[in-house]
Amino acid sequence: MPIDRNIPCRVMVVEDEWLIASEIEDVLLSMQCEVVGPVARLAEALKLASDEALDAAILDVTINGGQVFPVAEKLLERGIPFLLSSGYGDWALPENMRDRPRLTKPFAIADLRKQLQILLDAVKGA
Repeated sequence: MPIDRNIPCRVMVVEDEWLIASEIEDVLLSMQCEVVGPVARLAEALKLASDEALDAAILDVTINGGQVFPVAEKLLERGIPFLLSSGYGDWALPENMRDRPRLTKPFAIADLRKQLQILLDAVKGA
């Protein structure tokens, strides 16, 4: 179900696996969202998280250049909701990230859609 287009929906995608990034982008576009990225490098993701007008983000935990936690911290500072994408369990996340919504890799498209809808509903409710 598409979100209300009266509410901006710019979603940053941070993912270094091309196929996964493409799948996420396709689903976001089908949900009538504007995709920022996808980006595959930590430095570029951090710059976008700091400078871009964003409504939400999907962050792969481990990308080229390291782990995505500095990007997540910047989004937290800005009050921008995000979804973590990872094959790792809670043990691999900093304590303040363990309660964040997460998409477990490998994931099915149906799971991706469900998690994105939850994320976008949070944006609409803000």
